[in-house]
Amino acid sequence: MRAAMPAPQQPVPEFPHRARLSTRWGDNDVYGHVNNAVYYQYFDSVINAYLIERGGLDIHAGDIVGFIVRSECDYLAPVAYPGELEVGLAVERLGNSSVTYRLGLFDPGARQPLQPCALARMVHVFVRRADSRPVPLPALLREALQGLVVEA
Repeated sequence: MRAAMPAPQQPVPEFPHRARLSTRWGDNDVYGHVNNAVYYQYFDSVINAYLIERGGLDIHAGDIVGFIVRSECDYLAPVAYPGELEVGLAVERLGNSSVTYRLGLFDPGARQPLQPCALARMVHVFVRRADSRPVPLPALLREALQGLVVEA
């Protein structure tokens, strides 16, 4: 009997911004790995930290907020608690009031060479807090996001 050939490794996509985070005890599900829904919490946290720190987004009192209107994720390998993870962030499309992000979740301690454990896309639409109507991206936010733009 012949052993199965390993799947070819995908090239690691480009991510201009990387952030480290730790898994938490409550992230694991009954199967002993991080539940799929938690990946979105990781991604959302990294996106929003970047927007707050680099783009001047005021999530508490600002006139503009971002709504996630679309998300998708391909799960390629499990991660678990305890563990240190890295999330890569890029922008595939920068519109007038919307942004399409590309994200990668990596487990630096588990897979060498570094390969993604998950790849995701999320779309933010920025709206006026008062009426939830789309608004053009403010200049500082646009500038911060422009620094993350990569080819789709």
